Amino acid sequence: MKTKSLKIMGLILFAGAAIFQSCTKDFEQINTDPVAYGPTNFDPNFTFSTAQLTYTGSIDFAYETWRANLIYAGTMMQGLSSVVSYWAGDKYLNTPWYTSAYWERAYAEQVKPIVDVVEVTKTNPKYKNLHQVARIWKALVFARLTDLYGDIPYSEAGQGYYMKNLSTKYDKQQDIYMDMLKELEDAVSKLDAAADQVSGDVIYDGNLDKWKRFGNSLILRLAMRLTKVDEATAKAYATKVIGKTLQGNGENAFLKHDESGARVTQNRNSQVLLGDGGQEHYYVKWSDTFINALKSKNDPRINVAVSKLWMSDGVKEMNPNYVSDPAQQKGMPNGKDLGNNPAYRIGSHPSYTTMPDYSSPHPGMIKRNGITFILTYSESELLSAEASQRWGIGAAASTYYKNGIKSGITFLGQYDPALAITDAAAEAYANAHPLTEGLKQIGIQYWVHQNTALNFYESWANWRRTGFPELVPIVYSTSDTQGQIPRRFPYPVSEAANSNAEYYKAAGAAIPGGDNLTGRVWWDKQ
Repeated sequence: MKTKSLKIMGLILFAGAAIFQSCTKDFEQINTDPVAYGPTNFDPNFTFSTAQLTYTGSIDFAYETWRANLIYAGTMMQGLSSVVSYWAGDKYLNTPWYTSAYWERAYAEQVKPIVDVVEVTKTNPKYKNLHQVARIWKALVFARLTDLYGDIPYSEAGQGYYMKNLSTKYDKQQDIYMDMLKELEDAVSKLDAAADQVSGDVIYDGNLDKWKRFGNSLILRLAMRLTKVDEATAKAYATKVIGKTLQGNGENAFLKHDESGARVTQNRNSQVLLGDGGQEHYYVKWSDTFINALKSKNDPRINVAVSKLWMSDGVKEMNPNYVSDPAQQKGMPNGKDLGNNPAYRIGSHPSYTTMPDYSSPHPGMIKRNGITFILTYSESELLSAEASQRWGIGAAASTYYKNGIKSGITFLGQYDPALAITDAAAEAYANAHPLTEGLKQIGIQYWVHQNTALNFYESWANWRRTGFPELVPIVYSTSDTQGQIPRRFPYPVSEAANSNAEYYKAAGAAIPGGDNLTGRVWWDKQ
């Protein structure tokens, strides 16, 4: 896949203009700041580059990646495990300044720039294709936000400068989903090979055919979210796009990071997992649930795990003699800590020998100049398998499923050559594990794939919808959920103190189960 290199000359300036001025917990500031540019003095292609970069995580020390993707989603879905005290996810503890992190950073760093691009380009024929691609990206941004929280500011979000309005209403998630699907379908249909080149695109370098298939794959993702709550709409949209989605790993949507820009351009997952902010390099491991799932099937993706990668808590240098032997990989149990209670202390667990013996993510996955996966061929094939299994549309479910497994194995080489697995090995594994258990198998493979893509947001969203894999909840003494795996993030309490207070109160009161970790978003119907 050809991508533009994410060099920082110029990009930092645009990131600074579009983000730092609006990087604040005050939503009024975020929603009204006109930033330092306008329709007559900037090229929106540069702002689009910024929007693509910030979707991969905050330039403020990977703030929400650390808290939302890794601390919470990663451990709740038992892909990762940690005994660091502030890793609250697999203890089901509500840490408000962590659960609000995605909201705070996304509205400041993701929503503002992409709304600016959409607004500035919508009446300018010079940017016809940029406008359509930005509409697709806008749906991507808001989809994750609403999946995490439920009803959110959507139709008026980022519009303060354009609408001269200090407050923004919370739209119903159902309305948000219907609009995102409509917007995506329309944007894909209007991409025009005879119009402008999207020069600020660091994902596909302006390749409109790939953007069409990306847009269709995103439609499929969003459509399948609705299977519990609006199956007719889910089926209708899936039927429209099945067979028109990404066509191979060469079309995987990912952003290649650049090491020279420090926190601004370096890979967000790497900043956390290399321990830039604490002890994560030493105390964050693959979960035993995940490692055992790979080992039980002799899954070649076990090569994402290595042991003895870090030899010392205090030294953040990798051991060049780490162990990659699959037989020696060992996941760490979830819900453990470094305290004195033997029921929860990791040192009391039967699996414990030394901390370095537990498996860490392969160094090829966490390079500072590595990649962040956004949407993949494997994901779209597994969702197509589910659509085919449910409704008999498209090709045979078994065909999509096999494609999803194979590409979910071979895509690892895009991280680093050290993680490459041959097509022959992938073919052999897929042949040995055909589709025999329908939706259950598809859901498990989706979980495995998203864990290896380090996209735990998507692992969590799909698990809430399908119930697969059938995770055993963690028992921890001070859990805030009575032992239930969380279903959503509570709204930031800071919303009660700004001009959105009334909207915030009404949205919280409408959540089935309440505005807490066990409340449910609209599509997560019980």
